[in-house]
Amino acid sequence: MDITLLEREDRGAVAWLTMNNPAKLNALSDEMIAALQAQFDLIATQEGVRAVVLRGAGKAFCAGHDLRQMTQARQTDDGGAAAFKDLFDRCAAMMMTIQKLPQPVIASVHGIATAAGCQLVATCDLAVAEQGTRFGVNGVNIGLFCSTPMVALSRNIGAKQAFEMLVTGEFVDAGRACELGLVNRVTDNLEAETAALAEQVAGKLGVAVRIGKRAFYEQLEMGLSDAYGFTGDVMVRNMAEPDTDEGIAAFLEKRPPNWPD
Repeated sequence: MDITLLEREDRGAVAWLTMNNPAKLNALSDEMIAALQAQFDLIATQEGVRAVVLRGAGKAFCAGHDLRQMTQARQTDDGGAAAFKDLFDRCAAMMMTIQKLPQPVIASVHGIATAAGCQLVATCDLAVAEQGTRFGVNGVNIGLFCSTPMVALSRNIGAKQAFEMLVTGEFVDAGRACELGLVNRVTDNLEAETAALAEQVAGKLGVAVRIGKRAFYEQLEMGLSDAYGFTGDVMVRNMAEPDTDEGIAAFLEKRPPNWPD
């Protein structure tokens, strides 16, 4: 991993990841995708990490794919088709890794989040946006419909609102993004608000959050009856955890739980 391209700072149980290519608005180049994938794969093995913050250096969160890099790929005999397929497959794999990660991932967003950058926000489990941030899936403005960003976006907000963003290419501001459900909070103090949310999440029982995050995404793909059957089994497994027993006992005895660090 290129540590200059993706920086990591651990603050207690929270890993802060900073995409660090401000000159390219933290575009999801081949190298950035690889760096993110490597770091997420590492974090997945680190039980001491209980929450992750993802943010961008400079004046923007992420402007999507690196269009100059994509244009260079057109020089091949197939016009870049194989390279584009490989790019979108690797990007999708990285996005899915975020939701498969045991720890919740919080997008801390400022400036702009466009195209695959907006997809990245939609993919994260939670998102905090700075006042003035703009969000868009505006590939249609250059003749490239944001089909892969559409997958995450349409699973965050209503169908008509998502399609309007996709087909008009217009930006929405942070307040509207919060109304739509793309972000959780809008703030004038991005780092402090993100840190407070991350620390709150990291302060919960890690095993319960890991169990719950996985179940959250799995039940979304099920019908109502199957979802209740599945989550009932998840609750049974969660109840069997010794630390859950301690948490319930502490609540009944009106004392703080004695959980491991």
